[in-house]
Amino acid sequence: MLTETPIRLLVAASGTGGHLFPAIATTEHLSDYEIEWLGVPDRLETQLVPEQYLLHTIPLGGLQGRLGLSTVRRMVQLLRSILQVRQILQQGEFQGVFTTGGYIAAPAIIAARSLGLPSILHESNALPGKVTRWLSPWCSMVALGFEAALPRLSKAKSICVGTPVRAQFLASAETPLEDLEIPSSAPLIVIVGGSQGAVAVNQLVRQCASTWFKAGAWIIHLTGENDPDADSLEHAQYVHMPFYNNMAALLKRANLAISRAGAGTLTELAVTKTPSILIPYPYAAEDHQAYNAAAFAAAGAAQVCRQSELTPEILRDKVLNLLESDDRLQKMAKAAGGLAITDSAERLAELVQRVIEGNP
Repeated sequence: MLTETPIRLLVAASGTGGHLFPAIATTEHLSDYEIEWLGVPDRLETQLVPEQYLLHTIPLGGLQGRLGLSTVRRMVQLLRSILQVRQILQQGEFQGVFTTGGYIAAPAIIAARSLGLPSILHESNALPGKVTRWLSPWCSMVALGFEAALPRLSKAKSICVGTPVRAQFLASAETPLEDLEIPSSAPLIVIVGGSQGAVAVNQLVRQCASTWFKAGAWIIHLTGENDPDADSLEHAQYVHMPFYNNMAALLKRANLAISRAGAGTLTELAVTKTPSILIPYPYAAEDHQAYNAAAFAAAGAAQVCRQSELTPEILRDKVLNLLESDDRLQKMAKAAGGLAITDSAERLAELVQRVIEGNP
């Protein structure tokens, strides 16, 4: 009796949690596929991926920067990486490529195109990145996290499916916050800087904290690992740590989040219906976090503050005003939930299957 050969898929996702977590969440719904991974040495994927999938790594740097000698070096590196990915695809007899963007997407998409293989690209940001804008016409399908991105990719086949989140955010039973002894009646402010932390935001928060404590609020401050002043504030209502694993339960408990505006974090805020004050990272490529934040503000899910215009006094008062208005927080929470696409991983996995199997 002949057994059907499983479909082999190469997943190209690298760098930060914003690229990796959506890819991992999607592949969990492709259990019938044989999946291998394409990444870069010394990035987050080398820690997260090998436990589940065979990881191929290629030396590749960012494609942005000023024109000059370094541009030539980057182009040579890109050409070499395309040849390496072609070889991986051919030797592994892969039937397609799925990528979540970033510079690893470029050699993956180009190599697949050169071999006549289908490719699916997921773009999580409201403003598609350069690689997405340049190469989306070469993709079989582009899946988007924000409706606002659709008009910006008019030359590509695209559809909005949302951005997949980690399984813990969709679990019906969540792990309680037993390690954080926060009074049930206390307002909780959660500070989220993204996977890299946010030193500038951390400094602002510490300058405002005493006023929030007097108002009865507790603060859980996720400082990241690069804050030299992380230990500078001590208070009975203040807990700081580089990161926290049980983010789903923490955000569901929070009355308010102060956060950067990366697409992955915003998706988590939407799924947990968490009102937020967003401070877009000002040095993000093409200021894309500002576009993400604008989509949340337009829906009424968040207030947005430009870091260059934000003072401790402004942030202090914005937080106090929100904490004093349960009605406003409830409206923001409802608006955030309205932006959530909770079955995004399933939608994206089904899209991958349709394209790879020739039924787009």
